[in-house]
Amino acid sequence: MKLKALIVDNDYPARQELRLALSNLINIEVIGEATNAHEALELIKALDYQVVFVDLAMPGMSGEELYIKLQDLQIQPHIIVVSDHQEYAVYAFEVNAVDYLLKPVESVRLKRAVDKVAKLVQDAAVLAEVAATSDCPVRQVRENMPKLSQRRSPDNIKIDRIPAGKQGKIVLVTESDIFYAFTEQDYVYIKTDKDKLFTRFTLKELEARLDQQVFFRTHRCYLVNLHKVKEIVPFFNGTYNLIVEDKEGSEVPVSRAQAKKLRKILGF
Repeated sequence: MKLKALIVDNDYPARQELRLALSNLINIEVIGEATNAHEALELIKALDYQVVFVDLAMPGMSGEELYIKLQDLQIQPHIIVVSDHQEYAVYAFEVNAVDYLLKPVESVRLKRAVDKVAKLVQDAAVLAEVAATSDCPVRQVRENMPKLSQRRSPDNIKIDRIPAGKQGKIVLVTESDIFYAFTEQDYVYIKTDKDKLFTRFTLKELEARLDQQVFFRTHRCYLVNLHKVKEIVPFFNGTYNLIVEDKEGSEVPVSRAQAKKLRKILGF
């Protein structure tokens, strides 16, 4: 089955260039084009597109506003941001777009992005199929999806790096370079020695992804690399502050609930 795609861009040559590039891929078909976000919204309401390629910088309603309006739809297409502005990479990351492609689009990057969507659509189809033939709630089936995906894919890859946004680019941060991760105003950030980097993962997802022999959830808002802790300072009411070895000598709080676990781990 081919993915149904919509291209949204006010620039005609850009739309044609992308359509031509997509015609070389066997798992996708462009069945719609829109010159602005208003047109795109009407087309998406009328037809269940599986992927929308959108330029965020358009006159009138921007691609960013289009994304916000799509959140109200019952069935939402996957978004791939296509832009000649590097600064939009971080925004694409924040809104959980499947990928960000910089114009002119490279064929290898385009294929990789389309394959990502195909995998997401395939997983969703498996979820719906299993849920339809199972007594388990859909939520429980969804939680088991990683196991289903592993059975269907023989080449699962696990690397010890975390993607994060930095100056309009996505960088891969090695686990050993992470001092701690934390939430701030509903966003999650990774702190390295010198940088504060945005990541789309939740703390719970980071906790599962990172080495659990090294990273410890000190607080509902903090996950710390214990190898980077240099001091433990008693605070009040059984809590602690951890001083880490980054450039600023940052403090990471330890809640009273987690303090007992920390003492057991470190043996004090």
